[in-house]
Amino acid sequence: MHIAVAGNIGSGKTTLTSLLSKHFGWDAHFEDVEDNPYITDFYNDMQRWSFNLQIYFLNTRFN
Repeated sequence: MHIAVAGNIGSGKTTLTSLLSKHFGWDAHFEDVEDNPYITDFYNDMQRWSFNLQIYFLNTRFN
């Protein structure tokens, strides 16, 4: 079984996923932000980099 949690940045996805995985004994898998070339730029200028960041996340789901 796979359950996906989706939402905007800062909406609590990581918190909810962590709570669910702990409660049910599931393994949680998170998006890789270590190699994300846009994440730092996004936090510095959200309006400018939000589209690029979302396209990056979308593209990583297809790879």
